[in-house]
Amino acid sequence: MLLAIPKNEFQQRQERFIESLNENKCESAVLFAVTDIFYLTGFHFHPTERPIGLFVDPQHKFHLFLPELEREHAEEYSVIDFVHSYKEYPGTTHPMESLKELLLEYQFENKTVGYDSIGYGSSMGYRGPSIDQLINVKAFVSLKGMIEEMRFVKSDNEIELIKESCRWGNLAHRLLQKYTKAGLSEIEITSKASMEATMAMIETLGQDYKPHGSTAFAIFRGQIGPESAFPHAVTQNIILSKGDTLVTGAAASVFGYTSELERVMFVEKYTKEQERYFNHMYEAQEVAFSAIKPGIPYSAVEEEVQKYFKENGLTELTRHHTGHNIGLLGHEAPFFDLGDHTEIKPGMVVTVEPGIYVQGLGGFRHSDTVLVTENGIEMLTYYPRDLASLIC
Repeated sequence: MLLAIPKNEFQQRQERFIESLNENKCESAVLFAVTDIFYLTGFHFHPTERPIGLFVDPQHKFHLFLPELEREHAEEYSVIDFVHSYKEYPGTTHPMESLKELLLEYQFENKTVGYDSIGYGSSMGYRGPSIDQLINVKAFVSLKGMIEEMRFVKSDNEIELIKESCRWGNLAHRLLQKYTKAGLSEIEITSKASMEATMAMIETLGQDYKPHGSTAFAIFRGQIGPESAFPHAVTQNIILSKGDTLVTGAAASVFGYTSELERVMFVEKYTKEQERYFNHMYEAQEVAFSAIKPGIPYSAVEEEVQKYFKENGLTELTRHHTGHNIGLLGHEAPFFDLGDHTEIKPGMVVTVEPGIYVQGLGGFRHSDTVLVTENGIEMLTYYPRDLASLIC
């Protein structure tokens, strides 16, 4: 069972990155984006006030730059040529002074340097100079979005990790539905379901399992009863009542890769009005499934969904686009949006989640994780979608 990206795939990613650097006429690069550093090196870390970055020298060697407290961690787990550490931040010598010395040592001056961000950024109290203040170069070239585009189409290994995520999200959601009852609080229900699913997950997968994110979970995230009409509500410890509309979410991270499973459920009973909006949401999702094909733009899928909403007088009850890519992040580009004309390609993994939101009644949104194939789609999430299966 695959539970990690193998070393040779990280090396292949680095080779592709060098090819992209050459295409952008860059001789070297400095990167600070956490997800992209993990994608290229396998080094998973928690960004704090202490700067961490990845730089690629003109000889195409990959270097991690990080605080001393992360050095052994990086040496143990990363696919990298060199690890450089500084003592502490802010320290008696600012870390960026240490980075400057390294960039000079590895001949970054008077070169064309690519970057994703002109400096390290953190909301945890970090202050420091940008890299254009450190060295004199021939030119700085923005690479923002370049690695994200490398992540658009998933490898076979990535797809297997996402499928594994779907399996455990499915179990967590099954337990969530099992424990959902009127009179109980959302925190009680979600905590019990998530913990039970997580224990099953770690016992089944064993010590080779590394989440690099959240273990198995299933939640309501505050989308209970009338509160479910807020697409991104927050947990409020609501007590469930009969007839409540519920919008759920379930997933699990497997070596950093995640999935998305969401369902509309009802507590014991539902009204004709709830049924009507549920059915429209269901049909809108069917429209999206049918529209997704390689070779067309993402916007074309959204056009079909919006056409359905308009024909049924529902446009004013919608709040967001139909979905997005998913992988190392819960939301990744491209998006099923009228303004995103990126071409759909086989190997892309997307969420399909058109929503309807009725103030005072609730929200209606299923979300499924879907693989784009040569001929259409393969459903990766497989929890029941029909109304009869979603009564608690």
